[in-house]
Amino acid sequence: MIEYWHNPRCSKSRQGLALLEERGAEIEVRRYLEEAPSLAELGAAQAALGVSAAAMMRTGEARFKELGLSKSDPDAVLLAAMAENPVLIERPLAIKGERAVIGRPPEDLLSLLD
Repeated sequence: MIEYWHNPRCSKSRQGLALLEERGAEIEVRRYLEEAPSLAELGAAQAALGVSAAAMMRTGEARFKELGLSKSDPDAVLLAAMAENPVLIERPLAIKGERAVIGRPPEDLLSLLD
């Protein structure tokens, strides 16, 4: 089962979901803007991605600047910001077991089908 953090207003998120569905993947869609992930879930996603917190954020979002955040802030600060402001989470994000992928480009999501 793939947990898919989805924003239906985002074209990349829609493309990624369609790509996984076309391949017959079992998907649990989570509209993360409505059902924000907890700090623990974000930490687990970061560990599965194997990246810095900044690498899983939409640093170009106005909210990022409004909060005075920087890509060089400690991971704990950035993860807390994402927990409070899920719009900052890069999308789409897919998690399967101990692995996770950010679907940019959407084709990257196919690595979870192995």
